[in-house]
Amino acid sequence: MPSHEHAVRSARSHAGGPARGRAAPAGRPCARDLTLGALAQRTGISASTLSRLEGGKRTPNLELLLPVSRALGIGLDDLLMWHTTDARPTARVRRLHGLTVEHLSSASASVQVLRMTLAPTEQPIRTRQHEGHQWVHVLHGSARVVIGERDLHLEAGQSAEFDTRLPHGVAARGAEPVEILSIFHRGAERGRLPGPGLPGGS
Repeated sequence: MPSHEHAVRSARSHAGGPARGRAAPAGRPCARDLTLGALAQRTGISASTLSRLEGGKRTPNLELLLPVSRALGIGLDDLLMWHTTDARPTARVRRLHGLTVEHLSSASASVQVLRMTLAPTEQPIRTRQHEGHQWVHVLHGSARVVIGERDLHLEAGQSAEFDTRLPHGVAARGAEPVEILSIFHRGAERGRLPGPGLPGGS
């Protein structure tokens, strides 16, 4: 699996086209070789920041990746699956009790990207603590996200980020499975809880 900076660069150079193994939606415009300057105008992110992201000098996070994926007209998970010449399988998949985990990054990467599908359960939500910083973005469905003493309800398109030294856990909310994208950085950056526009705790 290529690094995330290479994925962003490849997606930018093929803006509007299909990600690996996926057909482009009908009617989507194809704007090949989008420049950094043009992408900066579309996203509101400076060209220098985008350049550092592509060069691996800036840790990817949802504040950067979400505007980029929207500007390119592709899903966030698709953005992270872009490749150049690597023809090997793009992901490792693990299936546990009610949980499917698809690894979108290499096991040795400092930034781990996972696409997870959680089945509904009546079991209490399980929390854990460890060093690091995590972003959680709901792709489909409704999620319950516990961060410390906060109990959040996130719908598709909404996100949370947090310091993983706080007790945290994610579960499906309601009767349907939830699909989330998780970006985990092993460093111990300070995180923050969802800001204005995201739901509060119950």
